[in-house]
Parts: sequence; C-alpha cells; structure tokens
Amino acid sequence: MEDLIQKQNDFFASQQTKDINFRKQSLQRLMQEIKDREDAICDALYADFKKPKFEALATETQLVLAELNYAIKNISKWSSPTPVETSWTNFPSKDWIQPEPYGKVLVISPWNYPFMLALAPVVGAIAAGNTVVLKPSELSPNTSKIIAEIITKVFPREHVGVVEGGVEVSQELLSKKWEYIFFTGSTRVGQIVYKSAAEHLTPVTLELGGKNPCIVDESAQIKLAAKRIAWGKFINAGQTCLAPDYILVHESVKDLLVEQLKQQIQQFYGENVETSPDFARMATAKHYQELKESLKGQKLLFGGECNDTDQYISPTLVDAPDRQSALMTGEIFGPILPIIPYTTEADLDRYILSHAEPLALYVFSRKGDFQKKIMSRYRFGGGAINDTVIHISNKQLPFGGVGQSGMGGYHGKHSFELFSHHKSVVKRSNWLDVPLRYAPYKIPIRWVKKIRHLF
Repeated sequence: MEDLIQKQNDFFASQQTKDINFRKQSLQRLMQEIKDREDAICDALYADFKKPKFEALATETQLVLAELNYAIKNISKWSSPTPVETSWTNFPSKDWIQPEPYGKVLVISPWNYPFMLALAPVVGAIAAGNTVVLKPSELSPNTSKIIAEIITKVFPREHVGVVEGGVEVSQELLSKKWEYIFFTGSTRVGQIVYKSAAEHLTPVTLELGGKNPCIVDESAQIKLAAKRIAWGKFINAGQTCLAPDYILVHESVKDLLVEQLKQQIQQFYGENVETSPDFARMATAKHYQELKESLKGQKLLFGGECNDTDQYISPTLVDAPDRQSALMTGEIFGPILPIIPYTTEADLDRYILSHAEPLALYVFSRKGDFQKKIMSRYRFGGGAINDTVIHISNKQLPFGGVGQSGMGGYHGKHSFELFSHHKSVVKRSNWLDVPLRYAPYKIPIRWVKKIRHLF
C-alpha cells in the first residue's frame, strides 16, 4: 500500500494526468474493456446475489458506459478555463477559473450496486485528471474480482489501482493522506470516513442513505402510482439507496393502494416470486438475518416469505409498523415496504421530520400546490413527483444527499466538477497601475467608504 501511494504521488507529479488526450485515451480503454466483458460482469453480479441480467445491464454496466461516453465527449470543454467578468479594482485584467485535479483520490464503494457505484466515481476522478485507488466491497467478491481484473488490464497501477480486502484494509487506507476521498455506504461508516479525512483536512464526498418517504395523497392516480412505487422499491430486491423506504398514504385511498401494489408485484414477478428470474436476493447473510428478524410481530399485508438457504425475502407489505420498531428506526434496505395511513399534513410532519434528512423523497399527487409544498417543505437529497428513483438517470442532475444522507453530488459534468479544484486566476496588464492603493494613503476616507461599488 505504501509503495502504491508513493507511485501515485510520483505519477501525479509527472503531470501526465493533466494531459487531456491522456485522460480521454484512458477512459476509452476502460470503456472498451467494459464492453468486451459486459457478459462476464453480469455473471459476477448474478453470482454475488442473483442480480437479473436486465438489472445488471440497466443499472450497472450501461450507466457506467453512459458516464464514460459523456465524459470522453466533454473533457476538453470541461477542462477549459472559464472567463469571468473582471472587477474595476483589477482593471485592466483578464480573470478566469481554471479546473485542476486534486491528486490522489480514494474511492470506497459499496455492495448493493457493486459495479456501478465503484466505477462511476472513478470515471469522474480520471476525467478530472486525478490518480485513483479503488477499494471495492468485499461483500460482493465476484464483482470485486472482475473490477480488479479490468482496472489492472486497463491502467498502470500508478494511475489507477485496486486494493481488495475487508474492514481492516479500509481502515489502513483511511489512515493515509489523500487529496480527496469518495465514499458510498452507510451513515455510520460515513461518519468514520469523515473523521479520518479530518485528520489530514481532506475534502470528501459522502454518498449515504436514509429513510426515504413516499407520499401518496387522495388525488393520486393509484394504479400508476402503485406500479412506479413497486418498481422503485423492489428493483435490486430493495437494496437501493434511493428506494422508497416507507409509504405515507392518505387513509381514504390506503386499501386501494395496497390492492394495486399486490397486483403489480404479481404482474412483475408472478405468483411465486421466489422462482422469478427477475428478482434478486439479499447480498449479505447479516443483512438478510436482520431483515428477517424485523418482520417478527408485524402485521403483514402481503408477502413475508423467507428462505435462509437462498437469502431470499419476498416483496413484503407491512401494515403501519410501530414507530419504535426496527422497520421504522433505521433504513430498511430490502424488499419490505411499510404502509402508513395519514389524515392531515401535520401527520406527514410527524413521520418525516422525526428522521434525519433522507437521500430521496417522492410524492404522488395530481394537486400542483401540494406537490410544490412537499418539495419545498422537507430537506432531502433529490426526488421525484409521480415517480420514484428515476431522477438518477438524468446526467444533468447532481446525485447526492444532504445532512445525514451525505454531502456532494456527482454524475455527468457534476462528477468532473466534484473531483476538480477550481482555481481563480487574475492576469493583470502592465500598461496601467493606479497608485491609489499604495501607501502613503492620501485618498480621502469618504472615498474609501465608496470602494465597495468597484467590486
């Protein structure tokens, strides 16, 4: 590890990563290798937690390829200095903002989308001209292995390296000095990362999670809402940081919504979900056991089947769990969906404001005023009106959290911006040098008090 870090220091100091063509060629090689090994990547994801091939392509490899394609096309433009208007105090001059790479970047990725959430930030870091050390999750070992193979084939280790291992490896990595740290995972571990970064005053991006509320009011188009909620909740077997964590539904339409959700689950996965090729499994035994335990004593409206051998939990609807239960005190991160009736907007406040800021919030309503009120009333990372999860698909929108759900946003140009320091530069001309700023100060004080108008 020490050798790798020193080599990356030396490589960055060589200035090679600042060359735009070098960055493009690096990303082009990565894109080609992912295309060549796309089927093998899907096989690795299936081996880790039976991820359906459609989901492996749509939510993992294709998203990374889209990031690569967009970055390759735009690196030159993004890297160019941005002229800004000069101030009278600097006249005559030219002023601009110059993006420059930070240096060594550490990326620590999670197990729920183990390919996409590992490679997407790496793309942004490379595009911005950094070197990268990637630590993939040990809880998705097959995907971690193929990521290491791809990175090793495409990049010299001093440019991009992979360090595999468990918690002790992450701890050792975090004890080193980095110029930037990018972490995706739980809020609890995010706090550990943040403390480690503070030792060296290292800037960080934390992509965390939270209890994402999904509000369904009495005016919502219930059948369509149920379809979109079921899709957003049960894709990747609910192991999605943006998935709706619980539903707050107006009491007048609760029963109708429950029936529509049941129908949509059966339409998606058939009468026996366990045999469906389109439904994934829990990625870790520990999380499976925690979720299974959380169902004890709950009133189930649908589902609840578990298979220890396969780490399978069926799509499950739970009727108004106690607010102090495990289902309502922590992020669920699985195919279990509490459904809670509400009557007034004050009821919404009692639930949503009792939790820290979520990564996402969703509202289904046909009332424009209500939509606007919900979007402005609560703090959350991002969200959607009359749909779920889909805001992640627009590369023009930064993806990230706020408060306990994280800090910093990336995707598309936002990834380049995130991994770049924006350096301010003023180039003064020599033909004019107004003497008023120099001592001895002879300008009247009443004039000094007007200087603010020159900035």
